[in-house]
Amino acid sequence: MSSLSVETLAADAVEPITSAGNAQLGIAVLAGIAVIVVLISVFKLHAFLALTIGSLALGAFAGAPLDKVIVSFSTGLGSTVAGVGVLIALGAILGKLLADSGGADQIVDTILAKASGRAMPWAMVLIASVIGLPLFFEVGIVLLIPVVLLVAKRGNYSLMRIGIPALAGLSVMHGLIPPHPGPLVAIDAIGANLGLTLALGVVVAIPTVIIAGPLFSKYAARWVDIPAPERMMPQRPSEDLQTRPSFGATISTVLLPVVLMLAKALVDIVVDDKENPVQRVTDVIGSPLIALLAAVLVGIFTLGRAAGFSKGRISATVEKSLAPIAGVLLIVAAGGGFKQTLIDAGVGQMILDISKDWSIPALLLAWLIAVAIRLATGSATVATISAAGLVAPLAADMSSTHTALLVLAIGAGSLFFSHVNDAGFWLVKEYFGMSVGQTLKTWSVMETIISVVGLGFVLLLSLVL
Repeated sequence: MSSLSVETLAADAVEPITSAGNAQLGIAVLAGIAVIVVLISVFKLHAFLALTIGSLALGAFAGAPLDKVIVSFSTGLGSTVAGVGVLIALGAILGKLLADSGGADQIVDTILAKASGRAMPWAMVLIASVIGLPLFFEVGIVLLIPVVLLVAKRGNYSLMRIGIPALAGLSVMHGLIPPHPGPLVAIDAIGANLGLTLALGVVVAIPTVIIAGPLFSKYAARWVDIPAPERMMPQRPSEDLQTRPSFGATISTVLLPVVLMLAKALVDIVVDDKENPVQRVTDVIGSPLIALLAAVLVGIFTLGRAAGFSKGRISATVEKSLAPIAGVLLIVAAGGGFKQTLIDAGVGQMILDISKDWSIPALLLAWLIAVAIRLATGSATVATISAAGLVAPLAADMSSTHTALLVLAIGAGSLFFSHVNDAGFWLVKEYFGMSVGQTLKTWSVMETIISVVGLGFVLLLSLVL
C-alpha cells in the first residue's frame, strides 16, 4: 500500500534501539500498553497523547536511549501518515458528499421501498454494509439512526430487530474492510496486499454480518424489547434538498474504489507480469490513492452536482469533511509511532522467539493480542494498530494470502466485546435509549459474535487457501 513498508523501516533501523533481553522487553511492552490503557480509561486522556506517552514509556522501560525512542516514534508517525493519512481524508470527503447530497438517503429509501416484513432486517444490513464502505463507524451511525428509528416506529418493528443488523453492517465494514483506518494501517504495517485483503475481507464479512446481524437480532429483540425513542429522531440531511442523486449513480460512486482495487488484485493473480501493460495500468488505477481520488472526483459530479450544489457549496462540503477527522488522523499517526517503537525495540523478534515453541497458530495469536488490547483500551483502531506492530514479524515467511488473513484476524480481534471504555458503546446506548445492561446484552454481544465468527471464517480460509 505504501512504499514505506515495515520491511523498509526495519531496514533503516539496522540494530534495535535497546539491547534488553526478552524478559525486560516483555515487561516494557506490558508497561507501555498499561500506560496507554490507564491514560485513556482512567484519566480520559485523548488517545493521541496516550499513545505518544505510552511509546516513550515503552522505550524507557526497555532501557533505550530517549533520543532513539523519539526517532523511532517520529519515523513511524510520519510513515503512517504518508501511507494512510491521505486515504482517510479522501474517504472522509466521499462520505461527506454521500451524506450531504442525499445520496445515502437515496440508497436507504430505494432499498426500503423494495423490502417489507421479514425482509426488513436483511434490507437494513444491506443498507448499512453499502453505506459503511466509505464512512467512519460513528458517521454511519449518525446517518442511519434516523432511518432505523423511523422504520421501527412506522412498521411497528422491534427496535433491536432493525437496529442490530444496521449496527452489524457498519461494525463489520469498520473492522475488516479497507479503506477504513484500522485495516489500512494493519495492511501497511504487515505489508499485506490491499486488493487481496479487500477480496478476502468481503468473503469473511458476508457470512459474519449475516450471523451477527439478521440472525442474532431475533434473540436480541427477545432480550431487549424497547420502543424507538422519540427524542432521538433528528431531521434527515436530504429533507431540505430539492433534488437528490439517482440510486444507480450513488451506488456506482460508492463502489467505484472497491471495484478498482479488486480489479487490480484480480489482474495481479491472473497476469502476474509487471511488464504487462494491463497490469501496469491496473497497478495505477487500482492503487488506494488513485481509486479513492477517482471516486471523490466522480462523486463531485454524480453526488454534489446532481444534488444541485454550486461550486462553492461543494468546496465547503469538502472543507467541512476534513475537520472532524483530525482526531482520527492523529490517533492513527501516533499508533504508527507506537508500532515503530515496538519494532525498533526488538519486540517483534521477541514474539518470534517466544512463539516458535508454541503450538498456537499465528492467526489465533494475532487475534488474541488484538482482543486483549481492545478489552483494555476500548478502541478498535488502537487495538488494530498495536497488534499489527506486535505481530508484523510473523508475516515474514507467510504467503500473500495468509498475510492478508493475518490482517483480518487482527481486525476481527479488534471488535471483541465493546464495553464501557468504548465510545461506540455509549453512542449506541444513547441513540437507542437503552440502559447499560441492555446495551451489554445487545451491542456488546453482537460485537463479540462478529469477532469470534470472523476469526472462525479466517481460520477456515487459512485451511483451504
